[in-house]
This record gives sequence, structure tokens and C-alpha cells, in this order.
Amino acid sequence: MNHGTDSRRSLLLATYTLIALSCVGSQLAVADGEGLRTGNPVLIESRRIWHKSRHNAFTDLLRFNDRWYCVFREGSAHVSPDGALRVITSSDGEQWESLALIKSPAYDLRDAKITTTPDGRLMLNGAGMIADAKVRYYSMCWFSADGGRTWDDGRQIGDPGFWLWRAHWHEGAAYSMGYSTERVRTTRKLRFYRSADGREFETLVKQVSAPAGCGEDKMLFLKDESALCLLRHETGDKMAQLGISTPPYIQWKWRDLNVRIGGPNMLQLPDGRILAVTRLYRGRTRTSLSWLDAESAKLTEVLELPSGGDTSYAGMVWHEGLLWISYYSSHESKASIYLAKVKISETEPN
Repeated sequence: MNHGTDSRRSLLLATYTLIALSCVGSQLAVADGEGLRTGNPVLIESRRIWHKSRHNAFTDLLRFNDRWYCVFREGSAHVSPDGALRVITSSDGEQWESLALIKSPAYDLRDAKITTTPDGRLMLNGAGMIADAKVRYYSMCWFSADGGRTWDDGRQIGDPGFWLWRAHWHEGAAYSMGYSTERVRTTRKLRFYRSADGREFETLVKQVSAPAGCGEDKMLFLKDESALCLLRHETGDKMAQLGISTPPYIQWKWRDLNVRIGGPNMLQLPDGRILAVTRLYRGRTRTSLSWLDAESAKLTEVLELPSGGDTSYAGMVWHEGLLWISYYSSHESKASIYLAKVKISETEPN
């Protein structure tokens, strides 16, 4: 055996490996640098933070009193009578612990969103579902006064059969689109609600002039007091809808966007640009970030998160120069909860 030859071969192999790794690292650095130079999002990391149930999905994310809160549904399947709402918390976004589990003996609890009320409490809003009932969905909310450790018994809000998908607090009031949940999507309609306390919701608009089959929503209230609404749309060509309104938010104008979406969320960056996180369908299902151009009613995909299959329903928080995103995905076998951190170089504020 020629030990000298083997040693030289080993040294050459190690050298080539280091060169290859250096090239790969440089390419990644160039790609990241290019993204930052153009002001586009760059993924810093994405990792799984929860997967203890058979199906973990439909997230939201909140930064409150120097802690992170993530809420999601867990159950035995995407739709199952044992659906419950899990609240987990973290001081650093690295180590997470369960804080509370909200269950119902009657309902499959679904799609919780977490917000803070004007008086400093935590609020969850979601829906209770009975899959085989004539009226299948009842919107619900719960409150916590001790940082999420304990929650009240909850209550129904809005109208039976209407799903108030997300509460948006603005100037001391909570606003929510609510969509009817008939099995035939072409008969579904949209209502607009307002609440002074998050407990009692009054109907502001009995039938919003959006196309039939619209549902999940995210609203933004802009500096000029106008409001934008990003809507999922599941009839006809299924193109997402973008609505705009001005106070008192009674009249809405709607335009078709250029893509089909699911589980919409969006926020406005400090520089004025609007970034959405949604499920996209063209090619394959995935969770992606897209720029929203409200003037042209266009979503432009800029960053796909590690995701696939049963996925999306993101929470978004801008914190210390990073965009933190909770979402769920089944690309690593079962549906699990993920947390991504995204860097975005700011442009000059508008």
C-alpha cells in the first residue's frame, strides 16, 4: 500500500472540497447581497418551532411586552372535531414553550388571530366549526389579562354562519370582514363589522360589494386614514381582490389582482412599501412573500419560504429591522409550525 499516494489524494480531495464550499458560500453571499442592494427580502433563517400534534396549522404571531407569542390550531387532521388553539411563547424566538391550550367540547376551533386590545389585554379571535351542521361556523373571541397564561371562556361574535376572520384594531376600534360560509361558494357574501371593545360587533355594511366567494382578509389602515383590504377569492377565475375605502369605511371599491392566493397577510414597512405573505398556487402550492403595488393592483412574488403542500397562513411582525414570519407547512412530512426571519433593506420613506 502506498501511504504517500493515499495521503496526497486525501489532501487534494480536502482542498477541492474547501474550494467548492468557498465557491458555494460566495454565490450565496452574492445572491444575498444582490437582494439587499435591490431592497428585496432575503431569507436569514427558517426553522420548525412546533410539531407535537398530528396536524399543526393556521398561525399568527405577536410581539407583546418583550415576548413573542405564536398561536395556531392543532388537531388530528386539517379538519377534525378535536381542533384546539395552542398559544406558545418565547423570550428570544429560539426556545418556545406552551402557554395555553384552548379547547371546546362542541367545536373544531380554527384559525385564531392574536392581537392586543387598547386596554392592554390579549385577544384571540377565530371560529368554532361543526362540520355536519346546517350552520357550520360561529365566530368567537377570547381574552387574557395575564399575558396569555389564562383565557376566559370565550363568546360568539358577529352573525351565526359568518366568519369574522381577523380583527384589525384602528383608533380604538376593531374592524373585521366576515364572510358567509355556505357550502356552495357562489352564494357566499361578505359583511363588514366594527366593535368598540372586541366583544360586541355591529354590522357596518350588510353586504360588501366584493365578488361572491370572497373570504379570508387582511386590512391595512394607511397614514391618510384610507384602508386597504386583501381578500382571498374562490369563485370564477379565483383572482384575489384588493379593496380600498375611506372613513367611515362604508363604501368599498374592488379590483382584481393578478394571482390566486390563500391565507392573506400583509404589513407596511417603515419605508412605505407593502409586503404580503400568502399561499400561492401557480406551479405548486407554497408560502411566498410578494410586493403589493396598490396603484396597479398587482402582487409580485419576491421570496419563496421553505414550504409546500398544506401550507401558508402566516403571522407577520416587523421587529428591530427584521421581518419575523410564522407559518405552517407540510414539506417535511406532517404539517408543522415554522418561524422565518427575513432581512429587507429599506428605501427612502414615501
